[in-house]
Amino acid sequence: MNVERKIRVLRIINRFNIGGPTYNAAFLTKFLGNEYETILVGGLPEEGEADSLFILDKYDVKPILLKEMTREPNFYSDRKAYKKIREIIQKFKPDIVHTHAAKAGALGRRAAAAENVPIILHTFHGHVFHSYFGKVKTLIFKKIERRLASRSTGIIAISPEQKRELTKIHSIVEPEKVEVIPLGFDLKPFNEGKKKYRDAVREELGLKPNQVAVAIVGRLVPIKDHDFFLDVVELLLKMQVRKAKFFIVGDGSEKSHIQERMKFINRKREVVRLMSWVKDMARFNAGMDVICLTSKNEGTPVSLIEAQAGNIPVISTDVGGVKDTIRNLETGIIVKERRPELYASNLCDLINDEQRRTKLSQNGWNHVGQKFHYTTLVTNIDAYYKRLLRMKGIIK
Repeated sequence: MNVERKIRVLRIINRFNIGGPTYNAAFLTKFLGNEYETILVGGLPEEGEADSLFILDKYDVKPILLKEMTREPNFYSDRKAYKKIREIIQKFKPDIVHTHAAKAGALGRRAAAAENVPIILHTFHGHVFHSYFGKVKTLIFKKIERRLASRSTGIIAISPEQKRELTKIHSIVEPEKVEVIPLGFDLKPFNEGKKKYRDAVREELGLKPNQVAVAIVGRLVPIKDHDFFLDVVELLLKMQVRKAKFFIVGDGSEKSHIQERMKFINRKREVVRLMSWVKDMARFNAGMDVICLTSKNEGTPVSLIEAQAGNIPVISTDVGGVKDTIRNLETGIIVKERRPELYASNLCDLINDEQRRTKLSQNGWNHVGQKFHYTTLVTNIDAYYKRLLRMKGIIK
């Protein structure tokens, strides 16, 4: 490659809360290569969310924090954030502005277009085109995203299913403008976790040798549908499933509601335990036997990737990019119909059948270890950037 200076990338993320976007922004900022100069900008977590700045510290990434960039639309704070992003662009003069998730995508792409940035990219880490809002609000968001897509040089979908949703189902962008690049994570600690930590974690959690530990990991918000999960737990208790203990890992707006339901379920004995956020998920997962997901809408479920990396069987509702993440009946179970009874029946089989759990755990690392590793993400993004840079005549 013939360049006289480094390629400048301005990376903008919604907010630094625990989840896939923070990890991917950190890895792309840190590991993209010496030929790139990257500035990472993002907002702060909202109330009830744990911040993920410790992830950036771990990889020695120093971001610019924009307290004005909040999750909910707000004319005054959004205007301030937009102005600050434009000022950063004017000073830094990036070749590429790459935004991650909705708010960053809205403000960052508008600012980049106003400043005539050569390449404007956006990664959909998920979308809000169903199960989030009512019909009118959803239509407004779709209209906004279509306009933003028209200003974008390219759109990155994190799974083939997401590309299908963006192009064919919701008509946000034309297919030829969308590049599928899966998320990437540091998965080695999860693969090594069971050997290192299983006995210690189970002892700390008070788990007996014959108890089956089942966990669900994610923000405590309506879209993750923890009510569905707790419905399943209640059904399992009615089915006389006694040897399982259930863990909810996360925090968010639904915390109080979930705690009230847990009080009722735990009235005779503790069956469900709320763990809030766990920073060392590789260590925690080592003590688990099954990881669940019950979302109504999902981009690429990080918790299921991490579980499979640790050779832990998973079970999930059939939403979004789940089918691109799990090998159904090989690394886990995808419950095709959204019925608690059907989910409970499948989870009951996993809890009661150790041999089946063992069989489903054997292929997890082989399935996700390379496909969803951060080195694969970096390689794919680097190739995509350079292809676009050549098309624009910025590099040869």
